[in-house]
Amino acid sequence: MPRHDDEPESATGWQVDPARGLLAGARQVPSPHHGERPAGSRIELVVIHGISLPPDRFGGPWIDDLFCGRLDPDAHPYFATLRGLRVSAHLLVRRDGSVTQYVPFHRRAWHAGVSSWQGRAECNDFSIGIEVEGSPYVPYEDAQYRTLAAVLRALAAAYPDLTLPGCLAGHAEIAPARKADPWESFDWDELKTLLNAERPDRGPGLRDHS
Repeated sequence: MPRHDDEPESATGWQVDPARGLLAGARQVPSPHHGERPAGSRIELVVIHGISLPPDRFGGPWIDDLFCGRLDPDAHPYFATLRGLRVSAHLLVRRDGSVTQYVPFHRRAWHAGVSSWQGRAECNDFSIGIEVEGSPYVPYEDAQYRTLAAVLRALAAAYPDLTLPGCLAGHAEIAPARKADPWESFDWDELKTLLNAERPDRGPGLRDHS
């Protein structure tokens, strides 16, 4: 895939180390909020989330602080509503397409909450959670879609039970009574177009789901 000038250097060559559960090229910020996956569970789902802290504001340390359990509830009025919240995700894709990893993929991150996918509850048990920095009112950036597509292909290559694009779901899809993200501002068609682009052989990382 050709690299665009505004795309992180590593976005064209993401690789997953399944033994360590780490994404090469990602900034590593370990979160204490994770646990063991149930015995025998397989990674079969990727949940796409949308996040900004404070809401509709981008940048800053606040997402890191939330996922690492150190968010100061007095730093912004909205943060008081998050006091004591213990959550995490495996990855965060920032507005510039850069990636932070908080939890190794073989560990159970706390991102989905009460949830169900295709009749199966407890989506945290068998999913990877990816937060994408965004807002209901602002379109996501091209760099985010390019990075997300490349990272998803790397994940599917490392974890064979992930079948793109059928393994993808938004947070709103698995928890419709509670969540709306990644909102209508997220262009699923754009992501699917990128997943299908430049892979005419439909090789590892993109398998036909029809």
